[in-house]
Amino acid sequence: MRIVFLGTPDFAVASLKAMVEAGHNIVGVITAPDKPAGRGMQMQQSPVKKYAVEKGLFVMQPEKLRDPQFLEMLKNLQADLQVVIAFRMLPEVVWNMPPLGTINLHASLLPDYRGAAPINWAIINGETQSGVSTFFLKHEIDTGDILLKDTCPITATCTAGELHDTLMNLGANTMLKSLELIISGNTNGTPQAENSGKIAPKIFKEHCRISWEQNGQSILNLIRGMSPYPAAFCVLDGKNMKVYQAEFEANNNNSATLGSVQSDHKTFLKFACKDGFIHVLDVQLESKKRMKIEEFLRGYKLQE
Repeated sequence: MRIVFLGTPDFAVASLKAMVEAGHNIVGVITAPDKPAGRGMQMQQSPVKKYAVEKGLFVMQPEKLRDPQFLEMLKNLQADLQVVIAFRMLPEVVWNMPPLGTINLHASLLPDYRGAAPINWAIINGETQSGVSTFFLKHEIDTGDILLKDTCPITATCTAGELHDTLMNLGANTMLKSLELIISGNTNGTPQAENSGKIAPKIFKEHCRISWEQNGQSILNLIRGMSPYPAAFCVLDGKNMKVYQAEFEANNNNSATLGSVQSDHKTFLKFACKDGFIHVLDVQLESKKRMKIEEFLRGYKLQE
């Protein structure tokens, strides 16, 4: 079976690597164009491109997916199937080109958490279980017929970064099982149920701001769900401070002003919330480096 792979970040590399090592015939890899990054603004290749080049795979990096020259090159690869993971939205002329269609790996248990940020929102909403789904692409985003699902737990301290890595590896195994199903002739997925209302829209800065009017568990979930990127933040002495890790001290009789700060200036810094206090443990004040709270307090003088 001739397969074209489409993807860009590390999350996609795990599945591509698993497919290559399993002996699948990858006739082409499509990824994002190189772009300048870092202090020197040097041109950087995507993680998928780096792996593909290392393995001698044919790589294409179209600026526009409807470009006639790109479409002709894609057609000439004569793919039976396309696999897309963490790539941009595909036009129908691309996803409908192979006779077997295009399958996608999504980091949630569809139909829940359709959208751009399923890992973040599952933790923010306090879910105790997540997983991955493979499905055939169609017009509406993340709505195609399901091939396979695999689940994993979300522990009470799990961050978005940790869940990302778990689902990345789980997804690679699920993709291999999905390809075996297709090779065996099982190309009919199961239609998705209606969405339960759990969605995963793109994360913007306003989603990251901590509201001290919420209860402690909701605030902890937000911090875990945004860690390490893009990171939840609050305001300390007029400056934005990212919070990567925190603990909750319950106190239903708390009379402190919401968002007010208490500290011994050595070992703890806590903010008053609806039902207690949030102890921040791992922070980064704007224009400063990330550090543990003890190190932060040694070098920072809190305003009264």
